[in-house]
Amino acid sequence: MLYLTAEVPFLDYLVMRNLALVGQVESSVTLSRATSIVGGVAAVLFACLCLGPVWAEQSVNPGINQGYVNPNVTQWRGVFERDGREIWDRREEIIRALRLEPGDVVADIGSGTGFIARMMAKEVMPSGRVYAVDIAENFVDSTVQRARAIGLSNVVGVVNNPRSVNLPDNSIDLAFTSDTYHHFEYPKSTLRSILRALRPNGEFVVIDFIRIPGISSPWVLGHVRAGEEQVTEEIEAAGFELIERLGFMQTQYYLRFRKRRD
Repeated sequence: MLYLTAEVPFLDYLVMRNLALVGQVESSVTLSRATSIVGGVAAVLFACLCLGPVWAEQSVNPGINQGYVNPNVTQWRGVFERDGREIWDRREEIIRALRLEPGDVVADIGSGTGFIARMMAKEVMPSGRVYAVDIAENFVDSTVQRARAIGLSNVVGVVNNPRSVNLPDNSIDLAFTSDTYHHFEYPKSTLRSILRALRPNGEFVVIDFIRIPGISSPWVLGHVRAGEEQVTEEIEAAGFELIERLGFMQTQYYLRFRKRRD
């Protein structure tokens, strides 16, 4: 049996355990010899630990969320909740397309001023729950307060960070995001956190802007980094499968994914 002693540095001990060498080291083999077996591997592991940040995911759009550090909620309501914005104009159609049921636990990721989250909350009552997830604490607090003001106690606010939606593992049936995927500064990390938060067979709905050079507006081409095809590829690569595409919007697409079974 291998013991952790002064002759076996802690890092070497971990490597030996992870390589299943613990049960293979005979009593006749000294600890110093056992250490030499994995010394090179330990050095590599140590380098990985030290240089990990070098290989970390890089931002795909640095500063994309700078405007939401401390947003004026009243001002943004005038932007998000206005006639002429397709998400607002088609909000009833979107809710119907989600096919929510009482008891569902859902997350509105990038909930903004919370109008979709409040509509969701009504659909999943009485036992369901809605997580209003946003990077801006002002938005989250306002969404919860407005929900309480109209008698909705099943809206839970969550402040996320640029790399994670900050939801517990296996906690939600559906993740939803509208006009927000292009704000995922670290999409691989964020998608991994969504995948972990979804229960088996959980689903992920993405609504975002159609981005086609020569067709889309200059604002979309300059602000939105990826079109529908690339977004689909990124989400599928993260562990999802595309199960539905709806075309009821003019300037945006609606994609529904399911958490892929391992």
